[in-house]
Amino acid sequence: MEWICEKLDDLEDISKSMFSQYPSNKKWVFFGEMGVGKTTLIKYLCKSLDVIDVVKSPTFSIVNEYISKNNETVYHFDFYRLEDESEAFDLGYESYFFSNHFCFIEWPSKIKNIIPDDFLKVEITVEQEKRIIRIL
Repeated sequence: MEWICEKLDDLEDISKSMFSQYPSNKKWVFFGEMGVGKTTLIKYLCKSLDVIDVVKSPTFSIVNEYISKNNETVYHFDFYRLEDESEAFDLGYESYFFSNHFCFIEWPSKIKNIIPDDFLKVEITVEQEKRIIRIL
């Protein structure tokens, strides 16, 4: 599956389409270079989930927890600053990853050995000033 994002406003429809295409997936990992729009797409996904909290990059906190209007919990991870996978163990990643809550994970390559195979893999690239969002 692939979506083309020509302007920021496209992300609202794209995020809704992603949920309609993959309704049973609650664990998503996002691949892409720095600045490609991973956090921005996650903001729109959270908007589609009716998250009431401010969605921002958890670069320094590693994980942010958001709550939706339906009192559903959403976890947003940014593993960019991890030096070693063992830091994810220290964080207690299992309690998040194996919960029934949404998990959106940026920089999964930092913890590649502990990402389950069934997590939805999303890749964002920039081609000719357009963002291409693909499911791998």
